Amino acid sequence: MTPTGPAQRHAHDAARFTELTERASAGDWARPSPVAGWTALDVVKHLVEWPRAFLGGAGIELPALDVEADPAGAWKQHVADIQAIVEDPAGRVLSNPHTGDRPVDEAIDQFYTNDIWMHTWDLAKALGHEVDLGEERCAATLAGMQPMEEMLRGSGQFGPAVPVAGDASAQDRLIGFLGRDPAWRP
Repeated sequence: MTPTGPAQRHAHDAARFTELTERASAGDWARPSPVAGWTALDVVKHLVEWPRAFLGGAGIELPALDVEADPAGAWKQHVADIQAIVEDPAGRVLSNPHTGDRPVDEAIDQFYTNDIWMHTWDLAKALGHEVDLGEERCAATLAGMQPMEEMLRGSGQFGPAVPVAGDASAQDRLIGFLGRDPAWRP
């Protein structure tokens, strides 16, 4: 079943990422990731830290979590915190100078849940696993991002595109567009 709505999509994508954090051993967190200069731990820290700050735009203040001390535990707490918000947005609106005003559950869905989904590939690769992000979703995401390529690259959040074969899968094309080598290995 395809998840629908912000709460279902977050629960689905966060669960896939959670499975990876649970499979990691203490020594795995220092492994390099496909994101230049980041370790597996940095991927988790990114997904825990930026949304907690982002939610300040909705008047939501979540306590800091010590990701370094317990990456999997901090991640699980973070997922529970975010899931509670998307399940009961309570009419809150997130105001951000870059994204405008949006209902908080929609803002989380659009900006954060998709980030979890895409970074699932990074964490899986860092830990030596393969992950299928779904061909349809990859193709749709790529089609939505390509018209904004100049803006996305100018933001500094994406590296230069990595060329892939013309007949590459939608997932490999998306990963290459995001600036990662689909064939990357730790």
